[in-house]
Amino acid sequence: MEMEETLKILNSSLSAIKWRLKSAAKLRLEIDILALCTGMRPVIMVDYGGKMPELQEYLCALLKLCQKESPVFEDLRVMIIEDMIYLINVKELAEHVSSSLISEAELQFVDLEQDPPKMITITENSSVGMQLISVQKLFLSFFPLDKMNNDVASCSGIDDMSKSQSSDEPVASQSSEVIDLSNCLHDTQVTVPTLNGFGEVDMNVKYQWQCKMFTLFSEISTGIEWLLGYPVVYLFGIDHIADAIYNLSTKSLRIFRIVVSRNGPPNKGSLPEELMSFSVPYDLSMGGSKEPWAEMFLAKMQSKWGKCKQTWRTLKMEVSECFPQAIAL
Repeated sequence: MEMEETLKILNSSLSAIKWRLKSAAKLRLEIDILALCTGMRPVIMVDYGGKMPELQEYLCALLKLCQKESPVFEDLRVMIIEDMIYLINVKELAEHVSSSLISEAELQFVDLEQDPPKMITITENSSVGMQLISVQKLFLSFFPLDKMNNDVASCSGIDDMSKSQSSDEPVASQSSEVIDLSNCLHDTQVTVPTLNGFGEVDMNVKYQWQCKMFTLFSEISTGIEWLLGYPVVYLFGIDHIADAIYNLSTKSLRIFRIVVSRNGPPNKGSLPEELMSFSVPYDLSMGGSKEPWAEMFLAKMQSKWGKCKQTWRTLKMEVSECFPQAIAL
């Protein structure tokens, strides 16, 4: 389906459910939906457009209408983990989880419990690192690569796990539009961002640093970088959250952005738009875009882009610096 038709369905569905988004949020939603539909990203964290539970209701209603209009939306779901809400492509997420476990070396791990932060291997932080691997395996059981199909109302891995576990064990909750993994991840030591826990810190960072494209809120939780498809994962235990915030917020950072432009009529040029961004401590990324892991990540994104150039006209990586200011915690 042409990009214009996909956006037409999206916008008409937004109007039908009377979801009145601000222009910036609507633009972000368009980019995120296109990224999911074209396979450029497996998971999007939705931190715009409202608060829970209204945000969940809007997203579910939106996907339901879009999926009635076109099969291009059929693999999209809403996923809930604690207070956070995500849009996912179930097939792309299954591929992402499977490939992550096979090629763990592609991920870079930053230990935020140390001051200054240090780049480590997964085995050097056996407690949190092993917890991350266990969560990856848990996701693989929810989204098994060999069982993904086109049934909008079913995610086989979750159904099978729900049937196999006894009633007193935590299982994933699922409806036709929502997959809730909160109970399944509740007892792990891998931290997941919550609106109550990091929202105020995030706003302070954005206000003080004036780095518009960087959101510490989406960066500062162990494992969330992996889930969102970032190549750098911040590691810290739940007992060291305050240390992690301090050790990251007082250091200079490099912000890596994947920037795209959409295809369109020749007489209507597309402005560059951010597809995704992530941060790395400045001292641990002295090579910038020439870091081996950065070049590997860009090559991976370019490979995905090669399959959907009918939607995205250009793709590139941009790197900028973000300098710290004191934050009162």
